[in-house]
Amino acid sequence: MSQTAAFPVVRPTAVGRDRLLLIGGVLAGPIFAGSAIVQAATRDGFDFRRHPVSVLSTGELGWIQIVTFLVTGVLCALAAQALRRTSGGDGSMWLPRLLALYGLGLVGAAIFSADPADGFPAGTPRGAGEISWHGGLHFLVAAVAFVSLIVATVVAARRAARQGARGRSVYSLVTGVFFAVAWVTLIVRPAPAVMVAFGLAVTAGWLWVSVTFARAASGRAD
Repeated sequence: MSQTAAFPVVRPTAVGRDRLLLIGGVLAGPIFAGSAIVQAATRDGFDFRRHPVSVLSTGELGWIQIVTFLVTGVLCALAAQALRRTSGGDGSMWLPRLLALYGLGLVGAAIFSADPADGFPAGTPRGAGEISWHGGLHFLVAAVAFVSLIVATVVAARRAARQGARGRSVYSLVTGVFFAVAWVTLIVRPAPAVMVAFGLAVTAGWLWVSVTFARAASGRAD
C-alpha cells in the first residue's frame, strides 16, 4: 500500500510589481513617522504633548502633512492589494482588506483636513476650537482607519495562533490592544501623557504594518 508524502506549502518570495508594492508598504510607516518628527521640530507651536499629528495639516505648511497622509495611505492600500495576491489561497482575505481600508482612511484624512486647535498653527486660540464639516469628516475617516488597523492586528493574531506562531500572535495582539486603549483613553480623558502615549501607539501600529508587509515581501505572508 503506497502512501503519498505530504510536504509543507512554502509561498514563493514576492517578485516584480507585487514585491515593489509591498516594499512601498514597508516604507510607508517610516515616511509617516519621519515626516511627523521633522515637522514637529520645525513648525512653531506644535507640541506632541498637546497636538495630534493631524493638526500639522493646517496652516501655510499644512500641505506637507496632507501629502504625507496621501502618499502613505496610497502606499499602504497598494501594498494591501499585493498582500492579497501573494498570500495564497489559504491566506486570510480579511487582513489585506482591512489594511487596504486603513490606507484608504489615510487618504480620506488627506482629503478632509483637520481643523486648527489648541494654539496650532501659531496664533490659534487655546482649546479645542470649532469643528468644521471637513474637520468632522477627518475624525470620521481617521476612526475608520484606526478601527481597521486594530481589527487587522486581531485577525493576524488569531491566524498566527492557529499556525502555532505564539510570539507573532502576542506581538500582533499587544499592538492592537495598545492602540485601542491609547485611542479610547485619548477620547475619554485627554491629557499630555495620554497624547504622547497615543503618538507612541500610532508609531507602534505603523511598525506592525511595516513588519506585516516585510514578511509578505519575503514570502512569509500570514
